[in-house]
Amino acid sequence: MAMDDKKGILLESGTNELEIIEFGIAGETFGINVIKVREVINPVPVTRTPKMHPHVMGIIQLRGEVLPVINLAKALGYPPSEHPEQDKLIIAELNQMKVAFYVHSVSRIHRISWEQIEKPSELARGIESSTTGVVKLDDRFILLLDFEKVVVDISPETGINMGQLKDLGSRSPSTKRVLLAEDSAILRKLIEETLHEAGYVHVEICQDGNEAWNYLEHLVRTGKNVVDHIQLVITDIEMPKMDGHHLTKRIKEHPELRKLPVVIFSSLITDDLRHKGEKVGADAQVSKPEIGNLIKIIDQLVL
Repeated sequence: MAMDDKKGILLESGTNELEIIEFGIAGETFGINVIKVREVINPVPVTRTPKMHPHVMGIIQLRGEVLPVINLAKALGYPPSEHPEQDKLIIAELNQMKVAFYVHSVSRIHRISWEQIEKPSELARGIESSTTGVVKLDDRFILLLDFEKVVVDISPETGINMGQLKDLGSRSPSTKRVLLAEDSAILRKLIEETLHEAGYVHVEICQDGNEAWNYLEHLVRTGKNVVDHIQLVITDIEMPKMDGHHLTKRIKEHPELRKLPVVIFSSLITDDLRHKGEKVGADAQVSKPEIGNLIKIIDQLVL
């Protein structure tokens, strides 16, 4: 199974829809956003390497690239596969790297709306640390796994590194106000701390695109001059209720809000997907590890 944008698998930008690939681990059902997936293949021989992380099975070579293979069952604390003949490798790209995730089955693709996705904390405790959302389909739940967290737990250097701010030198407090839309509580805190370190101490925080949109719409509805309250929007892409592409599209199509610069800050900024952000009018797109670059772009856009 290959994920090729030209074949129409991926959706148009800004529709607030997504397609997820349903896969199984030890009888449990999970999902991954199609835009992260390059292909799904049968398992191939894995080469073990010295001092591997316990969740890493080894490395494979695929189309001239060497990829790490992560055993998702082990990473999530599930038992090994009981039917190895059904096992698959999901080849994904995130945080500017390609990874092979070893799973126990892959079934089908579902097209859904971000509005159908609930935050895990609203439904159950204990799963929010490993999932980004939960969708109910056919009287069952599909958990959208937090693949970025799985990778960063194994290899912390692939995540956001505040040490990059040292290259920016000393910073003075700014009067500019930033609106941040990010569904991960951990990342919200980290990004907010980074913005404060960079001098952007006035940050309005929203947990998803819908909350951010409602905030901006409230400013307009109450007759406020939007640019007096917010000078720039930072948004993730994958968020329940409303994703970042749809949020950006709505901002850029609004006669009062379109003047706001919008920066998409996501682990999904790749060469193949950058055109989606461009199509909805994003002023800039930054991959999540590049927090230093994010600050530089904010500096340029809020002058």
